[in-house]
Amino acid sequence: MSNKTKFNIFTDGACSGNPGPGGWAAVICSETKQRDISGAEPNTTNNRMELKAAIEALKTLDPGAEAQIFTDSTYLQKGITVWLHAWKARNWTTSAKTPVKNKDLWLELEALCATHRVTWSWIKGHVGHPENERADQIARTAIIGLAMNTPL
Repeated sequence: MSNKTKFNIFTDGACSGNPGPGGWAAVICSETKQRDISGAEPNTTNNRMELKAAIEALKTLDPGAEAQIFTDSTYLQKGITVWLHAWKARNWTTSAKTPVKNKDLWLELEALCATHRVTWSWIKGHVGHPENERADQIARTAIIGLAMNTPL
């Protein structure tokens, strides 16, 4: 996708059990187009799926693209905008001195953010915001699709 266009990206992750089968989705909007992407993993957590949605959305953009990511996950929004710097300064430990979970995905997300112009916005989930509700439904559908493709 072109880097001349500004993108609004709505992300969501879902899990059936936590951990358990999980799905992620992103609704990627430009002035003229809307594109949905999604995926699923058989054994994951909701937080990993929230991160994966943002990562996969950013991967669809050309380097240098401007994107505003809307998420209903405070873990994702605060993690990338507030906590990441402190985690790195403490050698990937939390303020409680425990290892940061999902370090692999935080590193991948940080690297992708460095190649784009990204701003982050938290929105309240499940209150009728059309794109947020769409991302939620697509993520949940991805879990169902995963279950349908699991061998007996």
